[in-house]
Amino acid sequence: MSRFFSKKYQNLKAYTPGEQPRDMQYIKLNTNESPYPPSPSVLPSVEAEAEKLALYSDPECTALVSEAAALFGIERSEILMTNGSDEILNFAFMAFCDADHPIVFPDITYGFYPVFAQLGGIPYETIPLKEDFTIDVNDYIGIGKNIVIANPNAPTGLALTLDEIEKIVASNPENIVVIDEAYVDFGAQSAVGLTKKYENLLVTQTFSKSRSMAGARLGFGIACRALIADLCTVKYSTNPYNVNRMTMAAGTAALRENAYYMENCKKIEQTRAYTKKALEEMGFFVTDSKANFLFAKSDRISGETLYRELKKRGVLVRHFSAERICEYNRITVGTREQMDVFLDRTREILSEMQ
Repeated sequence: MSRFFSKKYQNLKAYTPGEQPRDMQYIKLNTNESPYPPSPSVLPSVEAEAEKLALYSDPECTALVSEAAALFGIERSEILMTNGSDEILNFAFMAFCDADHPIVFPDITYGFYPVFAQLGGIPYETIPLKEDFTIDVNDYIGIGKNIVIANPNAPTGLALTLDEIEKIVASNPENIVVIDEAYVDFGAQSAVGLTKKYENLLVTQTFSKSRSMAGARLGFGIACRALIADLCTVKYSTNPYNVNRMTMAAGTAALRENAYYMENCKKIEQTRAYTKKALEEMGFFVTDSKANFLFAKSDRISGETLYRELKKRGVLVRHFSAERICEYNRITVGTREQMDVFLDRTREILSEMQ
């Protein structure tokens, strides 16, 4: 770092995004992107907006917000569109957390949470997952601190029930609870409906996973009007034109064709079950994922070795070095054809280990 870098960030550990190598053609099963293209009207909608790039985008995202509000059964004042769900999460940390309002989250979860906390100088605590990687709801009941939980969790894919989420929210009425639903469309229960009942609940989602728009960078948060107003204050104090014209058009078109994406989610769920069964037949332990990825380990090969051997063979998966999960790999669920290649390569590697 340079001598000009602020001392307050000297110990900041930045988030590490999934690798994007260019040295060969890979089957990318490492960043949880959708294997399916956007719906038919997205591309022409984007092209039409490209002609207007000389003009600022609508800071209120009027058309996009209207479509989303109709789909989720909420008021326009109860949703905020952002540059990916990472931005709405960062806004939440900025708006609701400080030295007097710390935040807690699981020890194994989305890696950006501690980064947001460190970036904002926010005290935070991690609560260990149970031995089976599930969240113990009792650890969060009435703790009197802000909470963020990814549901389904990452990288485990395990999900809480709606009743469990409500217990956490209801027992912490003086604190904000953020439920990060980046993967909710692949088999978990959404807490969006609970935002009508609890003023301390913020639910965040993204277009990156189930709606095939990871490259467009679009996310959103749903909460009561007052919480959204708080988040808007942060938005308009940092980046009022945070969603660009083309992304806005893409998102609006995608919401109008929601059935297309939900059908793709069903395909991914079916492929996930198929791949899980095949891995278990090879002796892998695989968590009961409700996301568009699997979390798996084998006693026959280390997680890092499998990751490296698959990469040599043109298949990328995500490996984590944290002690509790270093023997696991997170495997994005692609098409059936992509998963067959992954499974074949894995069988080859295991046979060579004998």
